[in-house]
Amino acid sequence: MQPGAGMNRLGEWTAGGLLITDGAWGTELQARGLPPGTIPDTWNLTQPEKVEEVARAYAEAGSQVILTNTFRANAVAMHGHDLDAINRAGVKISRRAAGQALVFASIGPSGKLLVSGEVSRETVSAAFAAQAHSLATAGADALLIETMSDIEEARLAVEAARLTGLPVVVSFAFDSGKNKDRTMMGATPEAVAAAMVEAGADGVGANCGVGVELAVGICKRLHAACDLPIWIKPNAGLPAMEGAIVRYATSAEFFASHCTALREAGAAFLGGCCGSTPEFIRALVDAKKSTPPFEKKVR
Repeated sequence: MQPGAGMNRLGEWTAGGLLITDGAWGTELQARGLPPGTIPDTWNLTQPEKVEEVARAYAEAGSQVILTNTFRANAVAMHGHDLDAINRAGVKISRRAAGQALVFASIGPSGKLLVSGEVSRETVSAAFAAQAHSLATAGADALLIETMSDIEEARLAVEAARLTGLPVVVSFAFDSGKNKDRTMMGATPEAVAAAMVEAGADGVGANCGVGVELAVGICKRLHAACDLPIWIKPNAGLPAMEGAIVRYATSAEFFASHCTALREAGAAFLGGCCGSTPEFIRALVDAKKSTPPFEKKVR
């Protein structure tokens, strides 16, 4: 892929303004019976109709970008599984449900720390490259590397994903530090943006982490630090345990009330992460319709 080609494609997709993505997958699959301790990605092969229910629910709620149920399907995080089949099925399931929506295939972290030496750079690179190849050849429109905390691991993932020729967006979880504006590994939005531009990513953003109200500041800082399209997918607040059930306190209405602020902060893509539901997406779609178009500032 020529330098900038992926970003150009993202620019074409967002030329009409903010795109609404989807919401949480794990909590939605749990609501459909995913047993505790079961890796959600395995359901692509064993319960594909329930996975498709989630994708279809988001498409019907108005999502313009649908992800895939492939977050953990790399050889480091899910050793011993038929990963090629899981990844290909994940894309096909989301494609069947997406309708006119784009399909961005999800690539999550390895779950191992490079800095501690518990896994080698070569092993991680090979795992990301194999997953990206499976997702791309199955027909994904773009690749989303998400919930990253380590800049070096994200750099390896971007380098591997770029080999497919698809647009590559990389998203970090900012949930640490006094102001909850650093990743678990201490990276700031500015450091993340600079490193991902250098790595050749076509878009950069934040997902998971903290609630929507703190995502505005993170979005603004990412947007100020680079010219890449910004991807934002905050949690529905912080989780709380009620017995064996995880609850998220943020309402769809409160979440969507930040739509205008996030768009003005520079978000090009906006959705929800853990605890968000199709109701959140419907609320975002309504909020987007009820606010005037935002003109991007030329820098």
